[in-house]
Amino acid sequence: MGLKRFGVSLDDEVSDALDKYVIDNGFPNRSQAIRFLIEKNIAEKKWLCNHIVAGTIVIMYDQSKKDVSAKITLIEQDYQDVILSSTQYYINKNFCLHIATVMGEAHRLTDLSDRLTTIKGIKHGKLVMSRAD
Repeated sequence: MGLKRFGVSLDDEVSDALDKYVIDNGFPNRSQAIRFLIEKNIAEKKWLCNHIVAGTIVIMYDQSKKDVSAKITLIEQDYQDVILSSTQYYINKNFCLHIATVMGEAHRLTDLSDRLTTIKGIKHGKLVMSRAD
């Protein structure tokens, strides 16, 4: 087993992934990374509620894959009630940055973000929101 402290054990694959995460994100050690991930998970679970929140969904994708843009449009049509604006920036000939500004019930925005960020071809996607009520 890779890491075993405080009753926590990780297999080698997960331990290696954690070490890479620590390096990639500039954490001083594994403990800080684990603490960050736990706190992030707790915060995200708090958003599974009916509070009114506002925020953005940021997506980066390869624009040469035409079906990605069409899928984004189809999904956003189902969430017109919470999308304030939606825009695209062409970063270069390959990549497109799509930003949706949103406001509504936290669980609805989370659902929208999950649907958008799991489209095949999305390179990166993230929802950032803050309570607005």
